This record gives sequence, C-alpha cells and structure tokens, in this order.
Amino acid sequence: MAEANWRNPVILLISIGIANVGAWIYLIALNLSVLQRADGSAFAVAALYAIAPAAMLVTNGWGGSIVDRFNKKQLIISLDISRAILIGLLPFIHSLEMIYLLVFLLGILNALFVPASMVYVSMLLAPEQRKRFNSFRSLVDSGAFFLGPAIAGVLLVISSVEVAIAINAAALLGSGLLVTLLPNLEGKKVKGEKAESISWTLLKQDLAMVLAFSKSNSNVARVYLVFSGLMVAATALDSMEAAFSIEVLQLREEEYGLLVSVAGAGIIAGSILTTIFVKKLSVAFLMQIGAIGTAAGYLTYAFSSSFYGAAAGFFVLAFALAFANTGFQTFYQEQIPADILGRVSSIYALLEAMGIIALTLGFGAVSYFFSIRLAVIIGCFGIVVIALILWRLDFPHNEEHQSNAKAFLKES
Repeated sequence: MAEANWRNPVILLISIGIANVGAWIYLIALNLSVLQRADGSAFAVAALYAIAPAAMLVTNGWGGSIVDRFNKKQLIISLDISRAILIGLLPFIHSLEMIYLLVFLLGILNALFVPASMVYVSMLLAPEQRKRFNSFRSLVDSGAFFLGPAIAGVLLVISSVEVAIAINAAALLGSGLLVTLLPNLEGKKVKGEKAESISWTLLKQDLAMVLAFSKSNSNVARVYLVFSGLMVAATALDSMEAAFSIEVLQLREEEYGLLVSVAGAGIIAGSILTTIFVKKLSVAFLMQIGAIGTAAGYLTYAFSSSFYGAAAGFFVLAFALAFANTGFQTFYQEQIPADILGRVSSIYALLEAMGIIALTLGFGAVSYFFSIRLAVIIGCFGIVVIALILWRLDFPHNEEHQSNAKAFLKES
C-alpha cells in the first residue's frame, strides 16, 4: 500500500495518543483535587468512579441515534472542545457537588465521543488498514498508560493539580485541532435530522432497528456480546484488585503500584508483538487467543500467594488483552455497517454498563459475606467460561456477512 494512504490514519493515531495521555493526567489530578477538597475522604474519591457508569446509563440509550445522524468529524471536534472547556473550569470550582456535576457532564460527552470515534475510524480506514491500525492503536494506548501517569507525577512535583488539569484541557484542544486536518467523510447532512434525533418515536425505531440487525446477523451479535461479556467481567473484577492485592496477598502499597507497572509492560509487549504479526493472524484468532490468555492471566492472579505470582498473572492478562482488543476493534469495523454502528454500539454499551454495575455489586457482596479471594476466584472462573465459549463460536465469513449487512441496510 502506498505510504500516502497512511497520512490520515497516522494523524488520527497522534490525536488519540495526545488525548489518552491527557486523560491519564486528568484522572490522577482530579483524584487529588477531590481528595484535597474533601479533607482526605476516600469515599469522596470513590464516588468519582460511580459517575462515569451513571453517565453511560443515561446516555447510551439515545447517544447512538445522535451519532449516526450527525457529521462525525464535526461531532468529534465539538466534543473535544466542549470537554476541554469543562475540564478547564474544574480548577476554578471549589464546591464538591459542582465538581461532581461537571464530571457527570464530562461522562455524557465521553459516552457520545466513544461511538462517534468508533464510526469515524471505521469510515476512515480502508479494509486492509484496519488490523494494522488497531494494533498500532493498542500500542499508543499502552504508551499513554505509562506516559500519562509519569507526566502527571512530574507536573505535580514542579507545579500543581490545577496546572495538570489545565494540561489535559490543552491536550483535548490539540486533539480536536488535529482532527480538523482529517477529511470530512459525510458531506452535508439533511436538514431536520437534528430535531428528529430527540424524538421518542425515533429512539424506539432505532432500538427496533438494533434488535432487527442483531436477529438477522445473530452470529455477529453473538460474538460481539460474548466478547463484551468477557470485558464486563474483567472490569467488574478489577474493582476487587486493590483489596485482593493488599488484604489477601498482603502486598505493600509500593508492591501494588509495581503490579500496575507490570501490567503496563505486558500490554506494551503484547502490542509490539501484535503489530509485528498482525497481518498473519485472523481477527477470530486474535480475539480467541487474547480471551484465553486473559483468562489464564486472571486465574494465575486469583490463585497466587505472593507478589511474583500476581505479577506473572498481571503480565499475562495485559499481554493477551493487546491481541484481544486489536481483534475486537477490527471485528466490529468489518462486521457492522458504519451507517448504524453508532446505534448498535451504544445499545450494546448500555447492556455492558448494566452488567458492570450488577457484577461489581455481586462481587462486592460475595467479598463482604464470604471472602475477597472467593469473589475473585468466582470472577476468574466466569472469565474462563466466557473465553471458552468465544473459542467455540463460529465467526462470520466476511463475504457472506457483508452481503447480509447490505441487504439489511436496504430493507431498513
């Protein structure tokens, strides 16, 4: 492929990288800011982590309907600028309640940004670019995992929380400006669609369309939802991570911090290997071997009794996630038409958010009434079962599925 064809994907990768580094800086700085304003209350910081799922629940039912009817490039730029403005306001607000409100509004914007960027990436990339782009994206994300906290630490030493938050706002502005260099892939939208997008009737029609697509493309929906179930279980299990490491494994706080670094090293190693071999690996294999490796890593972690066992588990699961995420991103780009991807992904994400909340509460209840280790072991075996189901699933054949998808769009 001609190198010029990679100009736009490279610009998009740089934009994603800048935004991701800024997001890590923001996360660390915001936690410290809330901790300061709440007089050291750990509960006040923990409440921050409940806001994002709440915003997702509020937004995902209708977010995809808006995304599919707006110009994606313009929407991404608008969301980046809006998020930058809201984050820029945070240092000037001293009321904890107002901070929570702003974070909730940011959660809504983020919940819109995710499907908008998913659709735009799918539209921008040529089919032969997808796997390689997604492998590089995994590498960029893992790089941000290391760079973001490191930069945040330096900023907090030489300046203040307020400056770190302002850096994140600037990063989002920079990301939005880079998107302006990318092509407009849709042209002008039909007048009246914006007003129509808030109609309850239209939302019900869109829900019916997603259900119809899922029914007529059941193999696609099955793979998507099973893989999402794996990620839901992993996310819920991560809520037990700190308590398990410190209370069960008796690790010191600095050892737990090192575990996080080991996970970062694992995903970077996995991402590098994925970029090298991605052309030779099928999407199905990337998702399936990634899922099995993730399950193996969690099992190793659950039955470990020392730092070294836990570190091995963290490295393996993070390493495998690089393969799994690359495969999954390529899968939905190939199998779900861009015209309806926003609505399909938003409705599925609504189910994911509900699952995360339910499983997190369930693991918490098991740890409270029984033990933390039992909760972690149950969660890990759940991940193993889901990974085995994914391994046995029949993945759709591209040519056959694409004809089915085109027929569905014509009927819709």
